[in-house]
Amino acid sequence: MGGDWSWSRRKWIGLVAAVWIQAISGNNYTFSNYSDALKSLMHLTQVQLNNLSVAKDVGKAFGLLAGLASDKFPTWIILLIGSVEGLVGYGVQWLVVSQRIQPLPYYQMCIFLCLGGNSTTWMNTAVLVTCIRNFRRNRGPVSGILKGYVGLSTAIFTDLCSALFANDPASFLIMLALIPFVVCLSGIFFLREIPPAAVQDDEESTYFGVFNAVAVAVAVYLLAFDFVPNPSAFASRAFSVGLLVLLAAPLGIPVHSYMKARGLDLEGRVEEPLLRGNGNGNECEVQRGNVLAEDAEAVAVGKSRPAVGEEHTVWEVLRTVDFWILFVSFLCGVGTGLAVMNNMGQIGLALGYSDVSLFVSLTSIWGFFGRIVSGSVSEHFIKRGGTPRPLWNAGSQILMSVGYILLAMAMPGSLYIGSIVVGICYGVRLAITVPTASELFGLRYYGLIYNILILNLPLGSFLFSGLLAGILYDMEATTTTGGGNTCIGPHCYRLVFIVMSAACLIGFFLDLLLSIRTKMLYKRIYFTKNSNKNPLTSTRQ
Repeated sequence: MGGDWSWSRRKWIGLVAAVWIQAISGNNYTFSNYSDALKSLMHLTQVQLNNLSVAKDVGKAFGLLAGLASDKFPTWIILLIGSVEGLVGYGVQWLVVSQRIQPLPYYQMCIFLCLGGNSTTWMNTAVLVTCIRNFRRNRGPVSGILKGYVGLSTAIFTDLCSALFANDPASFLIMLALIPFVVCLSGIFFLREIPPAAVQDDEESTYFGVFNAVAVAVAVYLLAFDFVPNPSAFASRAFSVGLLVLLAAPLGIPVHSYMKARGLDLEGRVEEPLLRGNGNGNECEVQRGNVLAEDAEAVAVGKSRPAVGEEHTVWEVLRTVDFWILFVSFLCGVGTGLAVMNNMGQIGLALGYSDVSLFVSLTSIWGFFGRIVSGSVSEHFIKRGGTPRPLWNAGSQILMSVGYILLAMAMPGSLYIGSIVVGICYGVRLAITVPTASELFGLRYYGLIYNILILNLPLGSFLFSGLLAGILYDMEATTTTGGGNTCIGPHCYRLVFIVMSAACLIGFFLDLLLSIRTKMLYKRIYFTKNSNKNPLTSTRQ
């Protein structure tokens, strides 16, 4: 019993630490906040600037190393590597932007941006792999919460820099270097993987609801500050203190769990695999679980490869059609979304906005809502009727396509609406794909599978930002003194948005196809979740 208290407490303290780490690990999405400073100091063209952004995203390609390491080394080592990489990568960028050193050669800047980009893959891998394994029965909600805080991290950094340092790019970069380093070093002591059979908390859904409520409060708080015109120094400091209090609020959950556990006689329950029926309870539920298990075994016997929903090796994953459908549809969503985020500074200038920090923050905050809502809602509909999770990705692709058309039209206020739509859909895409991959291919090699999917970030950044947006922008731009270039007007990015809208339509049809192909898997998950739940409810009546 005392052991159960300990495991439950560690699990929830670990999730709080994971939330804090995710709240500072979205620094890859903040490039627009200091890209103009780099462009002017280094006298870059838009293609050269976009390729710096691509170098940052190429760092995610080396996330494969983090995926491999996650199966070999404890969580604390993964976090330590990520924190040191971020300190070096963003620290050198700070030295350049603050003009403490002369601008480095272009290729060296690419290396340090790559280091900064790679640092987040170690943080995200440590957090996601550990928490998905600790909360196997609620993968959607935990993914939504963690990815939601990643989305908020851009707004957290942007608003803190605005409140304390008046949006100074050098101050922004020193925050990106130091804050993640300190938070990850603290998280090393609390984030641990819990054995599957150690504890099963009946109040997980309630606690996740509290996490969601606190996260929404943080998002609304950040959004409200964005619309405060010219806040005073006192108001800015008060905002910063209030933000820290809200970020600390989730600590109440492990405290409540511990206090409640001290007064209860907890019984250990063995954690069951996702697609296996409960071994006790209502007889008809047991029979249904047996039918599902026999069906799965029959499929496995008839094939040399594991069926969808079973544990896959990485090589077996790469040989499945379902993986490549998921991979390409993911590319269409996150690749185009990254292009907008990386080019937000130039998009805003082209449409007549000198300060784009509001749009960066809007994309981040609404991306949070997309992540946190889609994780919980998709889980609810799986439990209610076995709705395939990829169907939510399909819906987000259609909405994203419409958002790009609005941006291409460049009507008054379209950048506000486009920023919100792109943020929401990008968030949905990330939060849905994380648990989908674990449900289709298992948890045994999940760290590596996740990082293979994340290859879409550098690939999408290269295709849609480095090539598409960079080349088409330079075709429309005029040369400035010093060797750079600039473009003003809605024509600068119109063709870029039209092409990206078409890419999202392709992603929509791929997600729809994956939903059809995985329909039976999610029906089995639905039956399993309900067969595990009904015996408990019947015994209480």
